Amino acid sequence: MSRREQHRPGTGGLSRRNVLKSAAALAVAASVTVPETAGAAPATFTHPGMLHNAGDINRAKVRVAAGTDPWLSGWNRLTANSHSQSTWTNRATATIIRGGTGQNYSLLYNDIAAAYQNALRWKVGGTEANAVCAANILNAWSRTLTSVTGNADRFLAAGLYGWQFANACELMRDYAGFDLAAAQAMLAGVFYPLNNSFLINHNDACITNYWANWDLCNMASILAIGILNGDKAKYDQAVTYFKSGAGNGSIAHAVPYLYTDSDGYALGQWQESGRDQGHTVLGMGQMGAICEMAWNQGDDLYSYDSRRFMKAAQYVAKYNSGSDVPFTTYTWGTGQSCAQSSQTVVSASSRGQIRPVWAMLHFHYNRRINLDDKYVSAMYYNLVAPEGGGGDYGSDSGGYDQLGFGTLMYAK
Repeated sequence: MSRREQHRPGTGGLSRRNVLKSAAALAVAASVTVPETAGAAPATFTHPGMLHNAGDINRAKVRVAAGTDPWLSGWNRLTANSHSQSTWTNRATATIIRGGTGQNYSLLYNDIAAAYQNALRWKVGGTEANAVCAANILNAWSRTLTSVTGNADRFLAAGLYGWQFANACELMRDYAGFDLAAAQAMLAGVFYPLNNSFLINHNDACITNYWANWDLCNMASILAIGILNGDKAKYDQAVTYFKSGAGNGSIAHAVPYLYTDSDGYALGQWQESGRDQGHTVLGMGQMGAICEMAWNQGDDLYSYDSRRFMKAAQYVAKYNSGSDVPFTTYTWGTGQSCAQSSQTVVSASSRGQIRPVWAMLHFHYNRRINLDDKYVSAMYYNLVAPEGGGGDYGSDSGGYDQLGFGTLMYAK
């Protein structure tokens, strides 16, 4: 077997018993969901069960209270962020526009970052003021937002901000001051129709026209809404598309070519690797979010198709941390006519861009299931750790495409 598939020395096997034994050592075993096989929606949804489960939250709470690194360093990044302050005032509006005239979508992504960060501070630090702030932000948007519009970029807004908003809501769902019903109704009525339309129709374009991330963010939104709302049909829709969807976000299309490098590590060429590295790294965060949310509901998409996603993460991390990777010419159909276009080399544009997407992947593959993730580990420890979140990576939307704070929430 390849080095990618080897267990780290001294860690034992991947049995459910070993995973739970390790979790028990952290006093959180009772809260950990350990998926075994990918499948249909769970009979009963686990809450909290999106990017963070109860075990993640308890571990962060205990480690931060004890002043233990790296959790403390992750916590310090969170509390230093202006979005995490309980004085944040929401700017909820009825119509969000991304693309074209009148763009105002920064209102939404900044407020989502603030809601999520305040929710984390409440969950980990126990501060009531942060809970009040997070609930106020989410309630205001749930009761105010009626449409997401603009040019084709409206589908990016519906995808990215749909799954992020739902994740903030999931953290707050047991808080008395949070209007869960309003959030569930808004997400199902405003975001889901756009998510669904894109995956079915792709804005009336050729099925291969849109990059993998367009599918992925909309898949993530449908999955998150399914979990928040207890909607098994939506959950199944997202998982099924991940496995066999026609667009570029499904796993075989997102990772079209596989290799083994000279050191024996399995690699997978990402669909956007010939485009630029900023969007390629974005893909690690979007597919990672899908896999983590599914994992916390009992589905192991991380390992689906012989761990195809791990091969892509290793490929992207290896190239963005400075090493060469193989590349096969990528050809696809564009526009409505499916006119052919090709990329012949991996793109060096924005190579090495830092986004807070690597902790989730490293702590899953390397610590949770004990695999050798050489390149992902190097990317995380040498270039990224400790991870921040929205507001720490620039003011444009790219810095808010992932919720972040993986060091705090995933370190094991």
